Amino acid sequence: MKNIYPYLTLAGTLPFIFCAYCFIADIDVIALLGNTEQVLSVYGLVIAAFMAGSHWGQHLIISEKWQRYLPAFSNFNAVFLWLSFLLFPFKLFIIALILSFSGALLIDKKLRQNKIITRAYFWTRCLVTLIVIVSLVISVSYA
Repeated sequence: MKNIYPYLTLAGTLPFIFCAYCFIADIDVIALLGNTEQVLSVYGLVIAAFMAGSHWGQHLIISEKWQRYLPAFSNFNAVFLWLSFLLFPFKLFIIALILSFSGALLIDKKLRQNKIITRAYFWTRCLVTLIVIVSLVISVSYA
């Protein structure tokens, strides 16, 4: 059976792309979901927390060197984004998300260099992070 993670990972970009489209089209409210800014913010927060959780999980199965850094980064990232969501205006929160996704990719780059994650997974992460960041930049530009 083929790995399903690339398809699920790419499918996870669709709400980011859709929200960027909504901002370009000047759609302030998405039917059944609510305010476009809120929809994007909450989805971005959930996905960034999910990514932090994946780094947390990785620290449990890898070398001692990484056991300090991954849980510290994942905890800092999750709390920083939660506080950013609660305290920052929309555009500043989106910038925090961009920084978070960029930081997570840098962590994955190090994990790849140390052969902890596969090349295929890393390149999937690169593609998805690019799509998400471009979508977020478009969204913040049109908001």
